[in-house]
Amino acid sequence: MQNKLPKISEAELEIMKVLWGKSPQTANEIIDKLELAMNWKPKTIRTLINRLVQKEAISYHQEKGQLYAYYPLISQDRYLQVETKSFLNRFYGAAFKPLLVNFLKEEKLSLDDISELKRILDEKTEENQRKGK
Repeated sequence: MQNKLPKISEAELEIMKVLWGKSPQTANEIIDKLELAMNWKPKTIRTLINRLVQKEAISYHQEKGQLYAYYPLISQDRYLQVETKSFLNRFYGAAFKPLLVNFLKEEKLSLDDISELKRILDEKTEENQRKGK
C-alpha cells in the first residue's frame, strides 16, 4: 500500500465507491450502477476507470474471455483517513477540537450517536492516561 494516495477526483470517487461496495466488478457492472444514477455515458465511466488504473487506485484481473474485473488498491478506510487529515489541515490547521465543537453544535445527534461518541472519548481518555499525557 502506498504511503501517499493518488489524487482522486469527485467523479473518480464515484467509481471507487462502487468498487468499495463490491469487488471485483467488470466495467459493464460499474456502468450499470452509475449510468443512470450519475447520468453518465458508458464511455465517460470507462475513461474514469482507466484513469484510476493509471493512478494505481484500482487494478484488474482478466476473467472469462476478454472481461476484466476491477478492484480497489486503496481501502475505503485508508482513503477516508488520509482525506480527513487533509481536510483538517486545509480548514482547521490540523486542529481537531474546533472541527468537533462546530460539528457538535450544528449536528442533530441521536442518543446512540452520543453514546458512541462518549465511548470513544472514554477510550481516548484511558489511552492518554496510560501514556501519561
